[in-house]
Amino acid sequence: MPSREMSEPLERALVELPEIQRQGAMARFAMLRPHLEDGASLAQAARAAGVALRTAERWLARYRATGLVGLARKHRRDGGRPRLAEELVRVIEGLFLSKPRPPITAIHRRVTAIARDRKLPIPAYSSVHAIVSALDPALVTLAHQGPAAYRDRFELIYRHRAERPNAIWQADHTQLDNLILDANNQPKRPCLTTVIDDHSRIVAGYTVFLGAPSTLQTCLALRQAIWRKEDLAWPVCGIPEALYVDHGCDFTSHHLEQVAADLKIQLLHSAVARPQGRGKVERLFGTLNTELLCDLPGCLV
Repeated sequence: MPSREMSEPLERALVELPEIQRQGAMARFAMLRPHLEDGASLAQAARAAGVALRTAERWLARYRATGLVGLARKHRRDGGRPRLAEELVRVIEGLFLSKPRPPITAIHRRVTAIARDRKLPIPAYSSVHAIVSALDPALVTLAHQGPAAYRDRFELIYRHRAERPNAIWQADHTQLDNLILDANNQPKRPCLTTVIDDHSRIVAGYTVFLGAPSTLQTCLALRQAIWRKEDLAWPVCGIPEALYVDHGCDFTSHHLEQVAADLKIQLLHSAVARPQGRGKVERLFGTLNTELLCDLPGCLV
């Protein structure tokens, strides 16, 4: 098993990879995911994805050695070729998540017609397959089988408390009940993003900001949570085994999914309107607003 200690992957920014390489790496990670997270044998995962076992073994070794970056194709020779338009990617994802679940061949025919109509580069069947394979299995289960199947498969772990530190971290946002002055000297309510350890309830990282919650703020809080703190009285750090979040757009972004895959963090989402296990972080928010911020200037309560 890979060490959970902090290491170089944080320095190896995924943003340095072209988008097409990140998509390819996520497609390969999707093939490995049943083996890494669901207990399936590597042979079963490879057979289900139509990949040769020796190829799957090579991908697994590269992922364990260097994370998600190791799954990206090296020395690509397609520079200068037109990349798949973002709107076509969204169409492919939307079609695959629709009910009833369409076959990939049907999706490819539909997208080919759309691309021709809009005079866009026509995607190859392999590109459509890679985009579909990179979708979060939890999202696919929720879309095709409904909330009940999603809860049975992905939320049972959160009905019990984590048994050790860094097993599960939780992340969430809240708007604080205080007003502060922004750069234009206008009163605004700040937002707080926190990452807490499920076992100890210690705050591992946080960020305070103005404006709507975003993937950037989530990643800033997660980065602080992972790194060692300068304050020796704040010892929590490391890489969690799982990060539990809701279905907000900032928690379902491709960037956060890629970061989690690179750091070998299992990223799981609660179902809409069923926030089991997030009571601990909600309790923290309530304590901050009612017992700490209420004594500061600008309190709205």
